[in-house]
Amino acid sequence: MLTAARTGKCARPTTLHPPPSTLNDPPLMPDLIIIGGGPGGYVAAIRAAQLKKTVTIIEKEPLLGGTCLRVGCIPSKALLESSHMFELAQHTMAARGVVIGKLTLDLATMLQHKESVVRTLGSGIDGLMKKNKITRVFGTAKVTAPGRVSVEGKDGIQEITGEHILIATGSVPASLPGIEMDGDRIGTSTEALCYPEVPKHLIVIGAGFIGIELGTVWRRLGAQVTVLEYLDRILPGMDNEIAAEAKKIFEKQGLEFRLGCKVTGAKVAKKVCEVTIDGGEVIKADRVLVAVGRKANSQNLGLENVGVQLDKRGFIVVDKHMLTTAPGILAVGDVVGGAMLAHKAEEEGVAAVEHLYTGYGHVNYDAIPGVVYTEPEIATVGFTEETLIQQGRKYRKGSFPFLANGRARAAGTMDGKVKILADADTDRVLGVHIIGTHAGELIAECTAAIQFGASSEDLARTCHAHPTLAEAIKEAALAVDGRVLHM
Repeated sequence: MLTAARTGKCARPTTLHPPPSTLNDPPLMPDLIIIGGGPGGYVAAIRAAQLKKTVTIIEKEPLLGGTCLRVGCIPSKALLESSHMFELAQHTMAARGVVIGKLTLDLATMLQHKESVVRTLGSGIDGLMKKNKITRVFGTAKVTAPGRVSVEGKDGIQEITGEHILIATGSVPASLPGIEMDGDRIGTSTEALCYPEVPKHLIVIGAGFIGIELGTVWRRLGAQVTVLEYLDRILPGMDNEIAAEAKKIFEKQGLEFRLGCKVTGAKVAKKVCEVTIDGGEVIKADRVLVAVGRKANSQNLGLENVGVQLDKRGFIVVDKHMLTTAPGILAVGDVVGGAMLAHKAEEEGVAAVEHLYTGYGHVNYDAIPGVVYTEPEIATVGFTEETLIQQGRKYRKGSFPFLANGRARAAGTMDGKVKILADADTDRVLGVHIIGTHAGELIAECTAAIQFGASSEDLARTCHAHPTLAEAIKEAALAVDGRVLHM
């Protein structure tokens, strides 16, 4: 018997009392002013401090860490891990000899664990600011002139002057015309992280990383989940072959997909959500998660005051060194576009600061991994097969299924495979795509291979411990040359 503990009103994501206006004594004129305390901003601050620069970081939220920590990567992974444990206990453990009696879902405790993780990591970032003597200012920032920022906080407005300004304000959820967001029944990933009870029916609009992950969380906990996607596939931008295999696995798990489906409206009528799709069909549900992507958080920053150029989608235009069109102003992370990933923002933050103060700094965008934290996980790095075809680039590919991997079979996690794409002439690894348990960890080896210009032969000749999941990477590399051993 399954029961779900109720928490009453939706527990909002972690909030703390506003911190003092500063952590550490503020410098009279810092070398670097950073607007935004997410992964791009706070990591850039630490690197600048390591280079003996004085740094002031401005953040309007009480908790540093940005969307990723507060209402994104970290809380969603906490829920994914907890819900996976619940599903294992419900459906898998008995077959392995672990018999559980009455199974109860205590949703309140699950949400409290998520919040505890967020608070602990947020406090850790505050500690890093103190350790590196970085001044933190609490408030909303606006650039008023070159090298000058106005900050509106609880004690009024203060002016900060510095030599350089780095903008790392991230992104915000996007929506669609006709969708009436009420911040409760119809909302974004922020609301979906703290539903007070398991919905009977959840509609997810958008089959990207966020929609699939959070849809998976609530399906595991007992919701009927319907995913509506405008395109004819899930996980846009991912390798087609891997995405197609993922769709089959997710459907077996219980997710329902409706592809080629254009949503024209969504509203709440007497606590029932009504989603209208092209053609007039209305689908009813308890809650709706709008996960149609994110847009640059570049508004109301005063960028027009200093000549910072935006593109037509609102992203800040930067060069390869993250310099904007305004002298002395840099920008990194989601606000400049590209892959909206915390680790990409961190790499850009470090590269921007290092180039600014040492003359050297670079990001290899071909070696930025992406991970979907479902079960099985999906991880990718480098070029997809479709991109190589579009480029007219000759390549060879090899794949190996986890079904033939000893560690995967012993663990009972045999879904998925490793797929490696290598240049037909040089054998250099161009892309690796994995669907399988712990794919997010396995992709690190492949990212390093691309970063250092390794060949598939290099991976094939590298001794991998047995029995491990990583042996599937070796076998896929062997398959590129048609000499796979264990299949």
